[in-house]
Amino acid sequence: MDKVLKIFKIVIGVLGGVLLIRILNADADLLEEDLAMQQSIVAPFMYVAYIIFGLCLLAVIGFVLRGLFQGNIKKTLATVGGFLLILVISFVVSEGQETALRDGEVLSEYGSRWVSTGLTMFYILIVLSIVAILASSMRKLITSS
Repeated sequence: MDKVLKIFKIVIGVLGGVLLIRILNADADLLEEDLAMQQSIVAPFMYVAYIIFGLCLLAVIGFVLRGLFQGNIKKTLATVGGFLLILVISFVVSEGQETALRDGEVLSEYGSRWVSTGLTMFYILIVLSIVAILASSMRKLITSS
C-alpha cells in the first residue's frame, strides 16, 4: 500500500508540475481574455486541485471518524456540544443587515447574520484559547513550585 501511495503522489506531482508549466508559458493577457484557452490550460490544473482537495477531505473525515470511535466518546460529544453551544450563542447575539456588495449583488440580512455569527464565534474561540493557554501555564507554575 505504501508503494502504491508513493507512486500516486509522484504521478500527481508530475502532472501538477506539467500543468503549471503550461500555465506559466501561456500569454497572460490572452489567457485572461480567451475563454477557450482558459478551458484548455487552466481547467485541467483546477481539476487536479479539486481531486487532491477531495482526497484530503476524505482522508480527514476518515481519520476523524476513526478517532471518534476509538477515543472517549463522552469527551468528544461534550466538545462537539460545547462547539454547538458557542454557535448558537454567536447566532443569537449576531445581527444582520442587507449589504450591497462590490459586484452589484446584495447580501441578504440572513447571510449577513451568518457572517457576523462566524466572526463572533471566531472571537469567542480565540478568547477561550487564550484563557486555556494561560490556565495551563498557571497550572504548570503552581505545580512546579
